[in-house]
Amino acid sequence: MISTHWRTPHQPSDRDLRLLDILARQAADLLERTIGEETLRAREQELDRTCTQLLKIEEQQRLAEARLLKLNETLEQRVSERTAKLMQAEEKLRQSQKMEAVGQLTGGLAHDFNNLVAGISGALELLERRIGQGRLNDIDKYVVAAQSAAKRAGSLTHRLLAFSRQQTLDARPTDINALMYGMIELIQRTVGPGIQIETRAAADLWPAFVDASQLENALLNLCINARDAMPDAGRINLETANQWFDEAAAQALDIPPGQYLCLSVSDTGQGMSPEIMAHVFEPFFTTKPIGQGTGLGLSMIYGFAQQSGGQVRIRSKVGEGTSVTIYLPRHHGRVLLEEPTLEKPESAATRHNETVLLVDDEPTVRMLLADTLGDLGYTVIEAADSAAGLKLLRSDIHIDLLITDVGLPGGMNGRQMADAGSAHRPSLKTLFITGYAQSADLISGQQPPGMRVLTKPFAVETLESRVRELLAMR
Repeated sequence: MISTHWRTPHQPSDRDLRLLDILARQAADLLERTIGEETLRAREQELDRTCTQLLKIEEQQRLAEARLLKLNETLEQRVSERTAKLMQAEEKLRQSQKMEAVGQLTGGLAHDFNNLVAGISGALELLERRIGQGRLNDIDKYVVAAQSAAKRAGSLTHRLLAFSRQQTLDARPTDINALMYGMIELIQRTVGPGIQIETRAAADLWPAFVDASQLENALLNLCINARDAMPDAGRINLETANQWFDEAAAQALDIPPGQYLCLSVSDTGQGMSPEIMAHVFEPFFTTKPIGQGTGLGLSMIYGFAQQSGGQVRIRSKVGEGTSVTIYLPRHHGRVLLEEPTLEKPESAATRHNETVLLVDDEPTVRMLLADTLGDLGYTVIEAADSAAGLKLLRSDIHIDLLITDVGLPGGMNGRQMADAGSAHRPSLKTLFITGYAQSADLISGQQPPGMRVLTKPFAVETLESRVRELLAMR
């Protein structure tokens, strides 16, 4: 049609126009389909590329997960190895600290005991020499020197046992307010007139089950430390309080939850730095000049408080003073009145009719005790172990009093021997002599009637008093 039109131009007919319209529509449809197919192919290609990328990403993720898994496995191994190394390092550090503490302890012990032994042995040697020469006029000073050194040695061992929580405690229900007020005069004389003493006692303070004499020593030691921290005068505050600690508060103090009473000693002195406070409870640690302190005061108080079921804590800041608090468990019971003083016999020589069974495995101690009791007028029967002592207790020999060491050979300790002997002698009175609290049964709770404890070393007068006290009981 176009070629005809070109050859002979003419007006298109209706048929030509319809044909052109059909052809145009078909061409448009073809073009549209072509464009659609091209678009579809482009989308398919894009989808293929996207899938390829996704597959690559998935593969990379799988590789990353595999590397992470391997890393976790090696990480756990490295953490385990690192933890083991840290534990070994901590154990070595603890062992080093233990050895340092033992070295400090043994060094202090060696220094103090060497001085004491030198005093005792030197005094005894000079005493022997003067007696051999017949020079008896001035030997008393050597006896006094030896006795003084022996007493200081006994005091040192008591402080060490207190720190190790192995001292023998005579625990009884105690009114801490009454104890504190009873100590005021002694404390004031000890610290001097330049130190002001103030007290603040809690109303209705709970009683404590504690060794009153040891608590008095602890209170006096704390006041002496406070005095030494205030060379230019100052103030000491003594305070008591009732406190109830829940689980969290008790855990912070390292004590069981419950009710406690507190005895605090505070001063307005120089205070201490954190570096010094970290060592104050270590034995033989002291900031005082040489010769002015043993370094056992606070360590003794620490051991005494823990052995009594309590705790001690210290707060201090340089320039703001120091506060030491002793926490003691509440005793659910009444405070007993002091026992009436027993009448003292007129003389020991009138007690010839009483027989004492003495059981001790140390020959020297047994010999000295037997001679002492013999000089006091008592008949003494000796035994070297628990088996021999129990045999005598089960015999028909008349025995008024048993004096025994706690730690004995022969199959049982002194407490077990006394209990076995009591089955045959129900009214037997017993005096235990011990260097430390070997038997938990011996010091737990209140002591039964007719039973007393005497801690080594002791004076002859103390032994005589305990023996008379027991024999006077009915």
